[in-house]
Amino acid sequence: MKTNNRNLIFFMPFIGIGGVEKNLFNIANFFSSKIHNIYICTSSIKYKKKFNNKIKFIYPKIKINENLNIRIKYIICLYLLVKLFLKSRNYVVLSFQANIYCILICKIFGIKILIRSNSSPEGWYHNKLKKILYKKIVSLADEVIVNSKDFKNEMDKKFNLNTKCIYNPLDQINIKKKSKLVLKKKIFKKNSLKIINIGRITDQKDQITIIKAINEIKNKIKLQLIIIGRGEKKKFLLENIRMLKLQKIIKIINPSYKTYKYLNSSELFILSSKYEGLPNVLLEAIALKKFVISSNCRTGPREILLNGRGGFLFEVGNYKKLAEQILFFSKNKKICNKKLNISFQSLKKFDYKLNLNKYLQLSRKYLISVDR
Repeated sequence: MKTNNRNLIFFMPFIGIGGVEKNLFNIANFFSSKIHNIYICTSSIKYKKKFNNKIKFIYPKIKINENLNIRIKYIICLYLLVKLFLKSRNYVVLSFQANIYCILICKIFGIKILIRSNSSPEGWYHNKLKKILYKKIVSLADEVIVNSKDFKNEMDKKFNLNTKCIYNPLDQINIKKKSKLVLKKKIFKKNSLKIINIGRITDQKDQITIIKAINEIKNKIKLQLIIIGRGEKKKFLLENIRMLKLQKIIKIINPSYKTYKYLNSSELFILSSKYEGLPNVLLEAIALKKFVISSNCRTGPREILLNGRGGFLFEVGNYKKLAEQILFFSKNKKICNKKLNISFQSLKKFDYKLNLNKYLQLSRKYLISVDR
């Protein structure tokens, strides 16, 4: 009997700046010190410096425009996998993106595949055809990893799966280090309630709900909102800010290396998403001891905020309730700080090394092949 070690490929056709990417960087770099022959299959070569130099890259020979349609990037990277598998099948794939397509390719070639599902299917599962196809194809994966218990319950119930729940590894040391950067110019004004939102500016993130809430209370308290992000809804938000005459209260800025410092300069973090998986940014805000108000969307916020014991929850899109909660926070910070301390203590289950080792343990099951 002979044992062989398979090579591991992280499949991520498009790398941006969101929470999924943070988890990819953390997991891949941790694996690079534990496993030989790790590859990243991606079209986003500009992020190569984010990875340990032991990690090898599978990428297109020609330069790919970052603005190229994401599905074309999927096709390009899937083609790269096919070329690779035609030469050798001694691989295991851990897919972070385009999971359905990746599963089909891997099954055709007899490759073991683990997928990481990043957010609740709430945004699309009402489409019956998509639901049927998703259920049939995802069940072919060797492992399906989700990042919250609510997410696991939803996936297992709706799609008859047996998913593995592994929390996002929270690197508190690095977050605190980055939050201490010195800013040349302060973005928040003195004597105002300092509110922040960080995330892609998309329909999913629903920042318009926060803007409507701010408009409800703009004459009741002095406050300021900074939205950090970019995306297709930015123009829409800016138009609403102008229409409501909130230009002096609300600013939208692009993400940068200063983002953690901006977060650390705030008092209140608000998440308004319509659906999530396990939002990293909530964990990061709590790690920096910022009070959190979040939509009670599927999935993650309720679990992080302990059903409201560790922060405030409001129904998706309910800007009037959000406005009430912002006012309550501004006038009752001592009460809110008690809730914050509860959520801060609960961060232990998101421990960096604990959850990285869970990923490693699960992956190693498939990396060793036995020839008889």
